[in-house]
Amino acid sequence: MATALHRARLDAVVRALLANGARHIVDLGCGPGELLQTLRGYSQFRRLLGIDIDARALAKARGALGLDLFNRNARLDVCLGSFEETDWHPARVDAAVMLETIEHVHPGRLSKVVRSVFGELSPSLVLVTTPNREYNPLHGMAPGERRHPGHHFEWTRRQFRAWAQGVADHYCYRVQFSDIGPRDRVLGSSTQMASFCKPA
Repeated sequence: MATALHRARLDAVVRALLANGARHIVDLGCGPGELLQTLRGYSQFRRLLGIDIDARALAKARGALGLDLFNRNARLDVCLGSFEETDWHPARVDAAVMLETIEHVHPGRLSKVVRSVFGELSPSLVLVTTPNREYNPLHGMAPGERRHPGHHFEWTRRQFRAWAQGVADHYCYRVQFSDIGPRDRVLGSSTQMASFCKPA
């Protein structure tokens, strides 16, 4: 189920990037590079960059992507960095993706991440996916249990929408919401996604 759900997340992100005409994309919290592996198969995406604070995860990403530290790939690269800062970013970024990463940010640092991504980086499109806490019982989880030990929080649908709408209003984005994974009539889907777009 987890593998199928993760594939559904990747597919949803790819569809959104393609539909919005994104060409220069940064994967914030890229981990071992699964999203980048998928994106590099599409010629529309001209520049792909993965950012992560975990050097071991980046080493795995370089191995999976066939990247050489000493012979950099002009189209595809990963680098050590924090998405609380933007000193790593290239001249142009059309879209930023936070695929199951926002919940790993300590609540005390969340406002800094928001300011960095939406205020300083300021791409035309930002995609954020995160667990729907309401769905956790359907994964067999106990009350209060989180899906990963590194999660600082997991939002309900109402909490996520309130946060995302506040960010969109402050930084002049439009935001739309979608569900990813099988949908329960009462509890929604396992994953929720917010698509932030800048008005043309």
